Amino acid sequence: MGKFDDLPEQRRIGLEKMEQVYGFDMTDGAGDFFAITADHLFADIWTRPGLSDRDRRLLLIGLLAGSGGHDVLTIQIPAAYAAGELDDLQLREIVIFLCHYAGWPNGARINSIVEDTIAKAARAKAKAAKAAEDD
Repeated sequence: MGKFDDLPEQRRIGLEKMEQVYGFDMTDGAGDFFAITADHLFADIWTRPGLSDRDRRLLLIGLLAGSGGHDVLTIQIPAAYAAGELDDLQLREIVIFLCHYAGWPNGARINSIVEDTIAKAARAKAKAAKAAEDD
């Protein structure tokens, strides 16, 4: 039995997709904004055929870069990296590409998010390797 099985199907699908996209545990939320986000954006839009999650993520990263949505980029970039949708080289190429369309200041902020994401993953990998070595 899943943790969302007691919820209506639309909400269950939405919350499961949100967890997959964001890469962290979700809980059901209150209010119309959360309902529309879970039930429509994630249960309906993110699950439509025709685009992969990676495709959607690339489009979203581009849109967020162009509109200055750096707060959401701090969620989307690490989630894409953790999901294996984008690797070090691809993230760094995205920064270079976006600098030329979204402006250098936006690109610099995105670069900080990318480099922080890569560094955190490297530290976690080193820590896990050290722990395995100590065992």
